[in-house]
Amino acid sequence: MMLKIGVPSKGRLMEKTFDWFGARGVTMRQTGAEREYSGAVDGVEGVELVLLSAGEIPRELAAGRIHLGVTGSDLVRDKLADWDMQVAELAKLGFGHADLILAVPSVWIDVDTLDDLDAAAAAFRARHGFRLRIATKYHRLVREFLTANGVADYQLVDSQGATEGTVKNLTAEAVADITSTGETLRANHLKILSDSVIHRSQATLFAARAADWSQAGAGLAALCEKLGLTPPAL
Repeated sequence: MMLKIGVPSKGRLMEKTFDWFGARGVTMRQTGAEREYSGAVDGVEGVELVLLSAGEIPRELAAGRIHLGVTGSDLVRDKLADWDMQVAELAKLGFGHADLILAVPSVWIDVDTLDDLDAAAAAFRARHGFRLRIATKYHRLVREFLTANGVADYQLVDSQGATEGTVKNLTAEAVADITSTGETLRANHLKILSDSVIHRSQATLFAARAADWSQAGAGLAALCEKLGLTPPAL
């Protein structure tokens, strides 16, 4: 059985992943038309490339349909309950950096910390009769973070589009989103709470604990040797 490695299928994440492996003697390339999402691996035997969206890779790892996968550490932690029981982290790849943070309207001059947000949320509910809405794609991570920090009077609303625009569009009062520079947040008149970094994400190589390693172990050992990594305990 070939060892299957899932890699983001387009954009800078794919290019940077190809560069990272290529710098270590493992060449990845697309084969066929751009939209066929098929690829090949040269430089190590027994490895098959599977091109997937970054958001699909955590699910495919958890199901054991791929042995290895490159995706954002934020996606694995948010999509997989008890993520470290389902996947093993092999290597942080040093690109795709972004922070998952909480941001509120810039005009909320008295709200700069999570304690301030908790007070504002209680006051908001008392005044409006419903809970302060926080728009996000990252429900698990945000809920766990707010619970750990004692923030209670809020509700999460799902945002799969331009999360930063939800406050201006009056569908949320605050946002929890990924940012690398904060520019888009500032452009939408939002400010990041000073103590609200939920997770510092980057592209990471993961191994699936549920995958069938009985015949793929040799491929894993060869790949790890080439990459200078210690094979994980699975």
